[in-house]
Amino acid sequence: MKSTKQQKRTYWTRLMMKFVLVIVSTALVVYFMPRGDEFGYKYELNTPWNYGLLIANTKFPILKNDSTIRKEREMTMRNFQPYYNYDPSVRDSMVNRLYKYAANEWQGQNATMYVDHIADLLDTIYKHGVLLSDDYTRVAETEHHKSIRKVHDNMAVSVPLSKVFSLRSAYAYIMKQDTARYSQLVLQQYNINELIQQNLFYDKMKSDEELDELLQGISSYNGFVQAGQKIVDRGETVTEEVYDVLHSYEKDYERRNISDTKIPYKTIGQTIFILVIFISLITYLTLFRSDYFENARNVTLIFVLPVLFCIIASLMVSHKILNVFMLPVCLVPIVIRVFMDSRTAFMFHCGMVLIISMMLANNYEFIILQLVTGMVAIQTLRELSQRSQIVRTAFIIFLVYVIFYTGYSLHHENDIKMDTWMYICFTVNCVLLLFTYPFLWMLEKMFGFTSDVTLVELSNVHNPLLQRMTEVAPGTFQHSMQVANLSAEVANKIGAKAQLVRTGALYHDIGKIERPVFFTENQNGLSPHKHLTPLKSAEVIIAHVKNGVSLAEKNHIPESIKRFITTHHGRGKAKYFYITYKNEHPDEDVDETAFTYPGPNPSTKEEAILMMCDSVEAASRSLPEYTEDSINQLVDKIIDGQVTEGFFSDCSITFKEIGVAKAVLKDKLKTIYHTRISYPELNNEE
Repeated sequence: MKSTKQQKRTYWTRLMMKFVLVIVSTALVVYFMPRGDEFGYKYELNTPWNYGLLIANTKFPILKNDSTIRKEREMTMRNFQPYYNYDPSVRDSMVNRLYKYAANEWQGQNATMYVDHIADLLDTIYKHGVLLSDDYTRVAETEHHKSIRKVHDNMAVSVPLSKVFSLRSAYAYIMKQDTARYSQLVLQQYNINELIQQNLFYDKMKSDEELDELLQGISSYNGFVQAGQKIVDRGETVTEEVYDVLHSYEKDYERRNISDTKIPYKTIGQTIFILVIFISLITYLTLFRSDYFENARNVTLIFVLPVLFCIIASLMVSHKILNVFMLPVCLVPIVIRVFMDSRTAFMFHCGMVLIISMMLANNYEFIILQLVTGMVAIQTLRELSQRSQIVRTAFIIFLVYVIFYTGYSLHHENDIKMDTWMYICFTVNCVLLLFTYPFLWMLEKMFGFTSDVTLVELSNVHNPLLQRMTEVAPGTFQHSMQVANLSAEVANKIGAKAQLVRTGALYHDIGKIERPVFFTENQNGLSPHKHLTPLKSAEVIIAHVKNGVSLAEKNHIPESIKRFITTHHGRGKAKYFYITYKNEHPDEDVDETAFTYPGPNPSTKEEAILMMCDSVEAASRSLPEYTEDSINQLVDKIIDGQVTEGFFSDCSITFKEIGVAKAVLKDKLKTIYHTRISYPELNNEE
């Protein structure tokens, strides 16, 4: 058992590890997290809304679109009445000119009558106002004004443009009045063109000031949307009215994000959200998988992967690189499941999906799709032993994506039309998922993990090291095979890693091939220990652990398998030679370290299973007879002795699991060593 001081040191070390993991993970994700400066929705006029229900979270004005504002400006300019200064002196001057012409030049019959007629008409047209012909055309046809303001004596009077004369229309007006009494041929002789002049003059300064004021008075808003009010729901058509509201919401969103506030509320919110998720994950590990803290690489890996994928998703969203649905998110739970366990894989997958969903506009859709496919990925790849399983899993995940998304879309859009782009994203996602196998290999090299695929490859009897064992130490090989089968059966019963313990069992005695003849299972009647002292024999026997580690390192056997070599005897003793030595030297103090294996004791369930199975299988070979009682007593004696000596104090195996292991070993040994019934002999009677 660990000392109290050592336990305190371990406690504070783990606490510091948890603190650093949470803080560093949160800081990295928040640093790369998009700040949401850009509007997260894409929409087009007269197309379906592809996202969920959108509700206004603040009150904002509805902006008029450019077309509406342009039309209002055009209408304002068309209805605007430009200012024209009225000059009454022009009328007096022209009438005086008329009478002057009449006195000097216009002599003849009816001249007086025509002069008076023209004078009356001049009075009429000048009272209404006369514009230059070009000005009249510009105002009426180009600027489309319907009225003007006639300014006289600081009074502005609105006058319809139809009541105002141009030079041409004034001349035509005089020529066409009362043609029955006044001949146009006679009127043409009076040089009427010289009597018609402009008496309305455009006041540009006053008109421009007035027009600018009116244009500036045009409101850019068309009402308000209240906080909590529905904007649009999934499947609804983005009409022109909805489009204006969405555009206004987008502008208000951008305005609020670029405000001059000194407090980064969004960053604070992101930090709190992500911090809570990572604290929840570290709490889960503390409560249910505290054994992972025994090795810092375990916890580092299961935090590095989600953080890495969150950063990749952040960069994709921030820089608008492809689509986040192309990211093979399911790769994370697959890797964690292969190296750890299903429950931990799903918990960290959920945390990662929630963090990524914060970056997306359609986060609800992302969450449900990724959670479902994550569960499917974990269930379909529980034991990775062949490369083809990756392909099968990727294909199943693709089908789940397609089927689930199709159902989801039909439910919300109530239409058979589907978003083809999403199916392309699912295809790319599952193609990238095929790179899980090389990714696993890379993680094995970086973190020192061992996947089930590697374990299966190591379990191949044609492996050079195992092949050498079959040739040099066939008895040890048979013993290892038997222990492997027993260990795998026990592991399956108590929920341990069967493939790991099976492979570890095949290699646990690999060191015996250096001096195979010194071990009972490889001897053929003669034992070399007869010529050695008990101390020397113990040294040779114990050396197989050191030799095994050396061979494993030369052949690049993973660290997890080397652990089985060093722990399958733990800190136990070579009891046969230890007892022999004590019997031969009853009065001598025995140096127990010379007969003790270097250890350490098992630290995992799998290592404990191997120790039990190895000891029981080896001892079972020395039973004088194989009966139910003898096998039960042997198993109980050996495993209870190991428990008593504290071999399992440093690992997480429980008494209940030890009891299950004992039951499995008893059943298997009875099957292996079953006794045949004796056949009767034929009586030879004449």
